[in-house]
Amino acid sequence: MAAFLRNRRERMEPLGNGRRRTPGRRREEVAEAAGMSVDYYSRLEQARGPHPSVSVLNGLAHALELDADERAHLFRLAGEAVPEEPATTSVRPGVRLLLDRLRDDLAVVISDLGDVLAATPRAEQVFGDVVGRNLLRAFFLDEDSWVPAEDREDVARSHVADLRATLARRPAARPLADELMASPLFARLWDEHDVAVRRSASKRLRHPVLGLLEFDCEVLGAPEHDQRLVIHVAPEGSVTARRLALLATATEAAGRMPEPWTPVPVSPSSE
Repeated sequence: MAAFLRNRRERMEPLGNGRRRTPGRRREEVAEAAGMSVDYYSRLEQARGPHPSVSVLNGLAHALELDADERAHLFRLAGEAVPEEPATTSVRPGVRLLLDRLRDDLAVVISDLGDVLAATPRAEQVFGDVVGRNLLRAFFLDEDSWVPAEDREDVARSHVADLRATLARRPAARPLADELMASPLFARLWDEHDVAVRRSASKRLRHPVLGLLEFDCEVLGAPEHDQRLVIHVAPEGSVTARRLALLATATEAAGRMPEPWTPVPVSPSSE
């Protein structure tokens, strides 16, 4: 830890315009920014100081301008549990850029707790006003689910395993898990202790207007991130692709999707 502190201090831009013989910032400058004495900070850099508290580590991370990964590394070097970062409710800039470029595709941004944070216009056209909804609550606690009954068990297992994986790295998921215990299905599967991060998979949804839709879903986002970009792809030439094309045509003609949704004609044999 002493070597890490010294290394990061020496990498910092010096304060002021004066030239210095040694790189980085002075110990006095870092100690002041961290809210500690120069002597205490010096002893930490010399590996002869007392074990730093969590508040001291937070002060050091602030003073040394550490990013999230460096801050977590500092806590691990000190033998402390890495404090949980609060979940973000705004879409990350990089994810927002991707979403903007996918506006003609069915794409949504979902938090690792199942909150829909953003959606493309195309996705809102098909899925309705989903932004702000929690997909886990909708699946386990609402009776009106678009998931076909024959798929419900498998989808439920995927949801539960993913939430347990989230809980392992983010204790803030506990209240949601406790709330979902009101669902007998969730409670039963939770007791099986399956753990698996959500990844790309196939999905079937029974749309209230278009009927059965089948997608290949691509999930973009590292497991440690709290936001995922999910892209729903209808195979070219499939029944789903044709139904989505009919929906786009009907919406364009009306200027918007009718509320409440009205059926779009499809061939009965394509069900």
